[in-house]
Amino acid sequence: MFKMRAVLQVFEQYQKARVNFVQTVAELATRPQNIEALQNAGVMALLRPLLLDNVPSIQQSAALALGRLANYSDELAEAVVSGEILPQLVYSLSEQNRFYKKSAAFVLRAVAKHSPQLAQAVVDSGAVDALVTCLEEFDPGVKESAAWALGYIARHTGELAQCVVDAGAVPLLILCIQEPELTLKRIAASALSDIAKHSPELAQSVVDAGAIAYLAPLIQNPDAKLKRQVCSALAQIAKHSVDLAELVVEGEIFPRVLTCLKDIDPHVRKNAATLIREIAKHTPELSQLIVNAGGVAAMVDYVNESRGNARLPGIMTLGYIAAFSETLALAVIVSKGVAPLVNALVNELEDHLKAASAWSLGQVGRHSPDHAKALADANVFPKLLAVYMHEESSEDLQTKAKRALKAILQKCVHLPALEPLLLDAPPNILKYVVHQYAKVLPHDVGARRAFVTSGGLQKIQELDAEPGSKLKEFIDEINSCYPEEVVRYYSPGFSQTLLEKIDQHHV
Repeated sequence: MFKMRAVLQVFEQYQKARVNFVQTVAELATRPQNIEALQNAGVMALLRPLLLDNVPSIQQSAALALGRLANYSDELAEAVVSGEILPQLVYSLSEQNRFYKKSAAFVLRAVAKHSPQLAQAVVDSGAVDALVTCLEEFDPGVKESAAWALGYIARHTGELAQCVVDAGAVPLLILCIQEPELTLKRIAASALSDIAKHSPELAQSVVDAGAIAYLAPLIQNPDAKLKRQVCSALAQIAKHSVDLAELVVEGEIFPRVLTCLKDIDPHVRKNAATLIREIAKHTPELSQLIVNAGGVAAMVDYVNESRGNARLPGIMTLGYIAAFSETLALAVIVSKGVAPLVNALVNELEDHLKAASAWSLGQVGRHSPDHAKALADANVFPKLLAVYMHEESSEDLQTKAKRALKAILQKCVHLPALEPLLLDAPPNILKYVVHQYAKVLPHDVGARRAFVTSGGLQKIQELDAEPGSKLKEFIDEINSCYPEEVVRYYSPGFSQTLLEKIDQHHV
């Protein structure tokens, strides 16, 4: 009897030691400063056999510790793969209790997140089918962990996302969205977003499974994190094609999504603006639909109120809408959309935001003289020119500013707005300015007079235009509107010549 007790005691001690070891390692792995020491001590090799332990709590803690280590760096995730730990996890996913399943799915997620190569290793281990089976579990925590891992696999490449689709994950993720648990809804929406983003075909597979009908109403959910994910998933579907964008709109997201532009959560606001941008960009009809829903005024407010990268989807949306037609560009002007675009052009620090603003201003102003005048009245020309001329502006920003200037100038017949450019613009911009004068002056007596009194006529005589160039042609057209002696009077050196003649006369 005594012997038996002594034997059992040894086993008991061994079990306690294993429990103590694995729980301590799991706890130590929560702090980054311990990770290297654990790695150097060979913790991976010690944890591996504990995954197959006959005590469930030890298995679970071992998986949790591995997950935390793999989550920390791709090097440790590699060690999980090379230690052949994945097949064990996959095998036990189908065998063990819900606590273990959560921890095992966490390890798979932690490995998959780092790179496409590591995500592929998770796929190769047969994990996807096992994770999809976990989505059918009763326990919401198991479903969460599995959905999260599948999202992390899908997000890297279209091929990996296709593996997740082929395993039948999408209909089950849509069922998860319908569950009462908020966290599960969020993770499932995020995973659908990770699948849909890669290609029209993958987005279509999400739509075909009926995702929009369950995602769209959640735009109104009070939970900010869920709204973020829902707006993102719908944007990732809508971005690919007109057909997909129309299906998202048919989910009756308007005007609901516009309230998200006013949400207290900045990520909700940005993702809602991105969703609207991905719809607006496709066709005039879709842009018109946004206008009809009151979307332009809401987007103008959004651009006014946001700063930095959060502004970008709003700036782009206004540009996309304006690009399609005179009427749609007018909707942006009437909704006071020019001022915030100018503000972004002048005040944003990053060149890509300035470039987007320049592009959008060009789309607003390029349609007609009235559109161009609205931009001239907002003092857009000198601001675009300043950005174009600034020596530290990026190449892309210079290109966008130049194109916008050219597009608006070619429609501008409001001559007072052009005057400052006569003085400041470089030759490649100047030719467009002079061209507009050449168009207007022959038909407008008042403008011809004003051109002389403002010093414009003198300025163009001073221009160094190449014979045979477009600029020279436009200058000649303007000069032909005036008597020869007037043109001569304003030519460089004329006053000097005149004085010399006077001097000679007295001699």
